[in-house]
Amino acid sequence: MIKFDISSLKFNENGLIPAVVQSSSTLEVLMLAWMNKIAIEQTIDTNLATFWSRSRNNLWIKGLTSGNTQMVKSLRFDCDRDCILLLVEPNGPACHTNRRNCFYTELVEGEEHTILNPEI
Repeated sequence: MIKFDISSLKFNENGLIPAVVQSSSTLEVLMLAWMNKIAIEQTIDTNLATFWSRSRNNLWIKGLTSGNTQMVKSLRFDCDRDCILLLVEPNGPACHTNRRNCFYTELVEGEEHTILNPEI
């Protein structure tokens, strides 16, 4: 076992790293968000998915206002250490549009379509 060193992660020039969020039970990809050092530390401390909002320029705990929280079951890092994978137990929809995941559109023959009942 190796002690986790947050400085070993490769953050971008804004101090952020992409975080893919996946259901721990279905393995469905739910969303992509960004994390900074503080968001990672808070996620580790609380087991609640915490991210950095680029538009609001602040930390946000997923579902704090909506109730659609994400309990983190596992935190993983890719081989280049420039991306994080959070396996979560979602408590409700992941998307702010109230959809199960944020990936509800697809490109079909050059046209974008909404997926009505995504079976991923």
